[in-house]
Amino acid sequence: MEYFLHILVITGIYIILTLSLNLVVGYTGLASLGHAAFSCVGAYTSALLALNYGVSPWIGLIIGACVAAVLGIVIGAPSLRLKGDYLAIATFGLGVIVYSVAKNWVSVTRGPMGLPGIPGFSFFGMQISAVWAYLILVTVFAMLTFFVIQRIVNSPFGRILRAIREDETAALAVGKNVNKYKIIVFAIGAFFAGIAGSLYAHYITFIDPSSFTVMESITILLMVVFGGMGSLSGSFIGAAVLVILPELLRFVGMPSSIAAPLRQMIYGLLLVVLMLKRPQGIVGKYRWT
Repeated sequence: MEYFLHILVITGIYIILTLSLNLVVGYTGLASLGHAAFSCVGAYTSALLALNYGVSPWIGLIIGACVAAVLGIVIGAPSLRLKGDYLAIATFGLGVIVYSVAKNWVSVTRGPMGLPGIPGFSFFGMQISAVWAYLILVTVFAMLTFFVIQRIVNSPFGRILRAIREDETAALAVGKNVNKYKIIVFAIGAFFAGIAGSLYAHYITFIDPSSFTVMESITILLMVVFGGMGSLSGSFIGAAVLVILPELLRFVGMPSSIAAPLRQMIYGLLLVVLMLKRPQGIVGKYRWT
């Protein structure tokens, strides 16, 4: 039962990541392949503050998310000149840079050895340690993320984001500051990714660079595409299916040396089938372009 609850906690964290990336990729049409970098920044910032300075994880979570948002603004700036594949390559490079910093800045991040003993969240002085308690916590944050992003996409701001996706030139022609909206949406997406990274760090109590590779960014993007671009409900479906389905392989009795590559093959096969049969995803509105 505890293992099942653990999978649900991880699913909730991925739902936050998928919702935040869907805002950038699905609704605004900005190709991003470095979303795991923002969660990495949030996780390491929150963990280092707690370990080195005794900062409460609740405060560290907010600070980590804000630092990730600043990084989102930094990466959003190149999007003013780059589009399509070029923007995807730039964000891919961001993911590589952040991963390399986390791996090689040993004096701060401990490199491949990782950060052990990260303190968990506490509530009114009581330490949260039970898996079911973290499930409630992650669920609250996932619902909060859904509520905020839903309000964004249904607002006039969200309509401008969709206009940028459909025809950026037309959005410019009606007087919209497209550059400002691109930077803001990158910052919002990075902020929630930072929250997800912080939740992961304080739940697992150990992080290392291997949790935030470029392949992790591609996995999150696959969840967005699989569930449906431009669909918040699709983000729930994509994250749930692609987290829970590979875990079923553990019950088949395969050795980890086979199960891990097979999981990646399943991801690839699902993506190929989806692109052929339903390019917009299960409940999506837009196709990957």
